Amino acid sequence: MNAEDLKLIVKEKYGEIANQSKSQNETSCCGATSCCSTVDYTVFSDSYSGQKGYNPEADLGLGCGIPTDYAGINPGHSVLDLGSGAGNDCFVARALVGETGKVTGLDFTDAMLAKAIENNKKLGYTNVEFVKGDIEEMPLPDNTFDVIVSNCVLNLVPDKTKAFAQIWRVLKSGGHFCVSDVVIKGSLPEKLQKDAEMYAGCVSGAIDMSDYLSIIGNQGFNMITVHKQKKIEIPLNVLENYLSKNEMEDFIKGETGIMSITVSGYKL
Repeated sequence: MNAEDLKLIVKEKYGEIANQSKSQNETSCCGATSCCSTVDYTVFSDSYSGQKGYNPEADLGLGCGIPTDYAGINPGHSVLDLGSGAGNDCFVARALVGETGKVTGLDFTDAMLAKAIENNKKLGYTNVEFVKGDIEEMPLPDNTFDVIVSNCVLNLVPDKTKAFAQIWRVLKSGGHFCVSDVVIKGSLPEKLQKDAEMYAGCVSGAIDMSDYLSIIGNQGFNMITVHKQKKIEIPLNVLENYLSKNEMEDFIKGETGIMSITVSGYKL
């Protein structure tokens, strides 16, 4: 499957998710019942309920961390959220930048953009906007943002080198990013990697953690810091869909693991 086909699957899947409630999304690891419907997606997500600026209508329960907690966002900053969905992290960032800052959300799924714009209209923010675009080819000018955040999205991007090159391009000199994402220690079994539904909604789009950090460093970022990491267990009833009994035993006993991490880096 090529990159464009994978992007189409992600668009279709998250278009479905945009039209579901958070409670519906939390009943499956990918938010849609056609994937792994017996798995609790909350093993990935953290609670935003205590966050200033939190809007429950914008929270679809799709994150794997809270990047704004570590992003060092200050009043007056210009912030970009990649894969902004219904606007959850944008509205939290808006509370941090205040009236003098600006927040931009970028997403390529029409249904998500429509939901985010609707939520923003209800809130009445004039310094929050949502833009349609691909993370690998952002329709945004160079050297624009002080801070870039993203929550459980870059693992779905086929070419992560392009993604971080674009992050570098649109950041101001001295700016930084902070993203929460899913990575792997070791390699997932091939059958998991090949499954498009797992790719679009769960973990198969993730890459090895050391490779992920190397991509960041190779783009020129400095002061790369992993602020938080949490191991995520794939339930047996999900593994059974893709692996034989012997393969499952080897996978469980092995070093391979799935992690959610929150990492930052600076354009110095």
